Amino acid sequence: MATLEESIVGLRKALGLPMQQQGWGWLVRQRMSVVKEALTDEAGPAAEAWLAAREGALLRERNALLAQLAKLGPLVLEGHDREGLRNRLLRLVHDLERHRQRLSDLVYDSVALEFGGSE
Repeated sequence: MATLEESIVGLRKALGLPMQQQGWGWLVRQRMSVVKEALTDEAGPAAEAWLAAREGALLRERNALLAQLAKLGPLVLEGHDREGLRNRLLRLVHDLERHRQRLSDLVYDSVALEFGGSE
């Protein structure tokens, strides 16, 4: 099973391939499926009370990203307006990367608290 970071990199690489290439849509759709699986399997830390709001925001953000993947998935295989679709998917990749960074920040903050923070 691929981590979220690995799946995002795989999707970005697939989007970088020429759109005229045979099977481009299928490859992108397959990489989107791997990202969806990684997002679904992600587990944040058991947050302390002071991190609960951020954890809730990450959960809502993850659900929104899953909805975007579900919405764009069928469009990839249709093959209409591939350039516009690629741009939307690149924005989605950016949002996925930002989500992954926020998740990493939450993990870091929860561990920093256990070890005494920055003092």
